[in-house]
Amino acid sequence: MEEYPQNKTLIPESWLKYILFYLISIAFIGFNAILFLEKDSLLGVAIPVAFIIVLTAVFAYDKLIWLAVLLTPVSVPLSRLVYGLPFDLHMPTEPLLFGLLLLFLISQAAGNRIDKKITRHPIAIAVYFYLFWMAFTSVTSTLPLVSLKYWLTRIWFTVVFLFLLAFLFQKQKNIERFILFFTIAFVPIIIYTLARHMKIGFYNDTAAHWVMTPFFNDHTSYGAVLAMFIPFLAGFAFGGWIKKKYRFWLFALLGIFVVAEIMSFSRAAWLSLILAGGIWVLIKLKVKFKHLIITIATFLLIVFSFQQQILERLERNSQDSSSNLTEHFTSMTNITTDASNLERINRWQCAIAMFKEKPVLGWGPGTYSFNYAPFQLTRQRTIISTNSGDGGNAHSEYLGALAESGIIGSLSFIIIIIVVLYTGIKAYSATDDKRIKTLLLSAVLGLITYYSHGILNNFLDTDKASVPFWGFTAIIVALDIYIKQTNKEKGKAIT
Repeated sequence: MEEYPQNKTLIPESWLKYILFYLISIAFIGFNAILFLEKDSLLGVAIPVAFIIVLTAVFAYDKLIWLAVLLTPVSVPLSRLVYGLPFDLHMPTEPLLFGLLLLFLISQAAGNRIDKKITRHPIAIAVYFYLFWMAFTSVTSTLPLVSLKYWLTRIWFTVVFLFLLAFLFQKQKNIERFILFFTIAFVPIIIYTLARHMKIGFYNDTAAHWVMTPFFNDHTSYGAVLAMFIPFLAGFAFGGWIKKKYRFWLFALLGIFVVAEIMSFSRAAWLSLILAGGIWVLIKLKVKFKHLIITIATFLLIVFSFQQQILERLERNSQDSSSNLTEHFTSMTNITTDASNLERINRWQCAIAMFKEKPVLGWGPGTYSFNYAPFQLTRQRTIISTNSGDGGNAHSEYLGALAESGIIGSLSFIIIIIVVLYTGIKAYSATDDKRIKTLLLSAVLGLITYYSHGILNNFLDTDKASVPFWGFTAIIVALDIYIKQTNKEKGKAIT
C-alpha cells in the first residue's frame, strides 16, 4: 500500500495566505460594522494605520519622523472626531509624537546617544532651562494635571523636532526635504480654504476667520504658519543651487502661499512678514547683532516711555476690520471700536494682572484659559468676552508665559530667541556657501515672523506652529555645527 506523502496537506500551501488574508479582512470589516452600528464610530479604521506606524517605528524610525511632518498640516483636533472627551489632542500627529518620544527614550536607555555637539549646543542648553522651569512651575501649578499635559507636549515637540531633526539635518538634503514635505502637504489645505472662501465670496472678510476649519482653529494661526514658510520658499525659488527644471514649481508654490497669506486676512501675519523683510535688509547691510539688539531695545524703550501719547494717537483710528485689504491692515491700530483688538488688550491686561498676583511661579503652564475670567474688568470687556473666560489663551507668547510661569518663565523663552538669533546670524556671517547662507537666512527670517507674531498671539501649544518653530531652530543648530566643523578643518588645513 502506497504511503501518503508527509509533505502534503489537505489545503495547498499556496492557498493558505489567501485564506488568511480573507479571514482577517472579514474580521476587520465585521469589527468596524459592529463598532459603527453600536457606537456610531469609525475609529476601527485606525487599526491598520496604527499597525503600519508600529512597523515603520521598528524598521525605519526616521521615516516615522517624516510621516509626522507630512501629517501635521492635515491634522485635526480629536474633539472634532469624538465629542464629549475631557481632553483634546491633534490627530494623528500628537499620538505619533508621543510614540516617537517613547522610542527615543528606549533608544537612549539602550545606549544610542545623539551627537554631543547637538545636546550640548547653546540653543539646547537654553531649551533645557526653559523646559526645566516649565516642569517646576507645573508642580506648583493651580491645575497640575493640565500643566503636566502641557509640559509633556512641549517635551515631545522639542525632542522630535529639535533634537532628532537636528540629527537628521546633519545630512543637509534633509533640510530641503523637511520644508518641501510640509509645504506640499499644506497645499491641499490652502486649496480647501480658498475654495470655501470663494464659494462664500472673497469680499466676506468674516468668512476668512473660519474657512480653514477644522485644520486650523482660525485665520490667525493659519496666517502665522503660512508666513513662517514664505522666506524659505522665496529662498528656494530665487536660490542659485536649485535646478532650473524645479524652479517653476517652486515659484508656483511660493505664489500659492503668498495668495493664501493675503486671503487669510491675518493682519498680524502681514506685519510679521514686513518686520522679517526689515531684518533681511539689516542683515544684508551687515549690521552687527549687538547693534540689532540695541535698536530693538531702544524701540521698545521709546514705546514704553511714550505709551500714553501712542495710545492717544491710536484711539483716533476708528477703522474696523474690512474686506478691503488696505482698510483691514489699517484697522490693526484701531483700539477704540475694533472688537478683535479690544479683546486682545483685555487678555493682555488679564495676563498682567495674573502675573502681579503670582509674579515668580505663575499660575501654571497651560492654565491661563482656566484662570483669567475673574481678572476681566468691566471697562475692558468687549462684545466677544465671555463670563466664564472660555475664549482662549493670552494672545501673546510672552505675556502668556509671564502669567503661567512667572518672570523666569517669560525670560527663559526670550533667552531662547536671543540665543537662536545670535547663533543664526553669526553662522550666516561665518560661511561663504551660498546654499547654506540661504538656508540659515530663511530659517532666521521664518522664526522672526513667529517671534514678532508671538507678541499678538500664541500658537506653540499646537502642532502646526510647533513643528516649523522647532524645526527651523534645528536647522540653525545643525548648520551652525557644520560651519564650525568645516571652518575648523579649513584652519587645520591652512596651518
